[in-house]
Formats: sequence, structure tokens, C-alpha cells
Amino acid sequence: HRRMWAYTAGFTVLPHVGGFVGWFLNRKDMPGWYEKLKKPSWCPSRKVFPVAWTVLYTGMGYASYLIWNDLGGCSSKAIIPLGLYGAQLALNWAWPPFFFGIHNLKMALIDILCLDGLVIGTMCSWYHINKVATLLMVPYLGWLAMATCLTIRIWKDNPEPKPSKTE
Repeated sequence: HRRMWAYTAGFTVLPHVGGFVGWFLNRKDMPGWYEKLKKPSWCPSRKVFPVAWTVLYTGMGYASYLIWNDLGGCSSKAIIPLGLYGAQLALNWAWPPFFFGIHNLKMALIDILCLDGLVIGTMCSWYHINKVATLLMVPYLGWLAMATCLTIRIWKDNPEPKPSKTE
């Protein structure tokens, strides 16, 4: 029982690790630069994001544990479902450095569009394994839909400055 609790906790906590590292590395740039961006009226308050991501990371982490457990651990059957999950998690963790770290709105947009596809692929691969795990990903996909629309609007409304021509 102790070992299963350790696996459950490990899978559940794992997404938070990258989220925390992304926040920690970019925390200084977030308030100043982000506040100056032109954002749509429906953009959530900055205070909502840490709460939302805590809930979403917990749900997706536990869901990944359910899939891992149902497939008997790191078996050959787990390669695609957990590989897709790992790939989407990597893209999730890459978004803040693109957006907040290097202020590259275009790369952040490309990242989140690929992330959307991988999350849908993950959910499709999970559906026949564990429907509860798939349902735990639904709020995440909903939040990503909003975040994708927000990223598109910020990218469109905050064009990158053109490099000045020097002669």
C-alpha cells in the first residue's frame, strides 16, 4: 500500500514541478511585461492562474497515475498513452519560457497549438483505458481552449516591433 501511495503522489505532483520551475524562472518578468500587454476584456485576472493551474495539474497528474496503473506500470502498452501525456506535459512546461521568458508570442502560439493537439491525442488514447482519467483531462482541455484564444489575441494585438533599418 505504501508503494502505491508513493506512485500516486509522484504522478500527481509531477506536473506541478515543471509548473513551479516555469513560474520561478519567469516570476520577475511576469508583472511588468505582462501588465503592459494589450489583453482582451475577458482575460482572467493574474490571481486566477495559480489556482487554476494547481487544480489542473493535480487532475492531470492523478489521471496519468490511473492510466499507468491500469496498464500495469511501464509496459509496452503504456508507451503511446503515457508518451503522448509526457509530450504534452513538455509543451505545457515550454509555454511560460516562450511567453514570459523570451517574450516570443509567436513561439508561444505555436507551442500552445501543438499542445492542444497533443492533449486531444492523449485523451483519445486514454478513453478506452480509463474514462475517469479522460474526464479528469476535460477541465484542462477547456482551460487550454481559453488560453489558446488568449494567446492568439495577445499575439495579434501586440505585434513584434519591426527591426529598425540601419544604413
